[in-house]
Amino acid sequence: MSFVKQPKTQRGELTLRKICKAAEELFAEKGYYATEIHDITQKAQVATGTLYVYFPDKLSLFLHLMDELGRKLRREIRAAKQKSPDSTFIEQERISIRVFFGFVREHFGLFRIVWQAQFVDEQAFKGYYERFARGYVAEITKANESGEARDLDPTVIAYALMGIYSFVALKCFVFDKSEPDEATIEQLVEFIARGICGGASS
Repeated sequence: MSFVKQPKTQRGELTLRKICKAAEELFAEKGYYATEIHDITQKAQVATGTLYVYFPDKLSLFLHLMDELGRKLRREIRAAKQKSPDSTFIEQERISIRVFFGFVREHFGLFRIVWQAQFVDEQAFKGYYERFARGYVAEITKANESGEARDLDPTVIAYALMGIYSFVALKCFVFDKSEPDEATIEQLVEFIARGICGGASS
């Protein structure tokens, strides 16, 4: 589903990016409900009416932003994994963890926006995680079939992994105002290797 009217010119694309960047920062800083349209347009340095060229309302902008950031994150994870197509499931998870934490660092607004979404639009919140889960389920199923992972329900494991990574990111980026270091990443990999795969990490 599209929430935005796509621009037809390069100038329009630049304006849309400015609006989205401003919205991402404000939704992260002030929250969805405390952010007004004029806050976004003022920060983006565009006229209020310009925003309505691309979005019918604030909710459409919020949902577009969440959808686009989610797409970008999935695309970056997929691209990073494709660089090592013959790596094991555990090695692929190590790649995913690093990309996820790096993305949160660069787009901290995404982290807060997704968590707010459960109160703004529950269906969008559900859909965001379901799209991630679909790819994960396929990978875990493949790992099960190859003997790399224990024969556990792929859907349960997919959501368990997403929950683990999200809460570790919450602890580091939000609570501690820091970044997960290599030791943290390797502990996560070790946990997955022993808990899901039943052996030592690779």
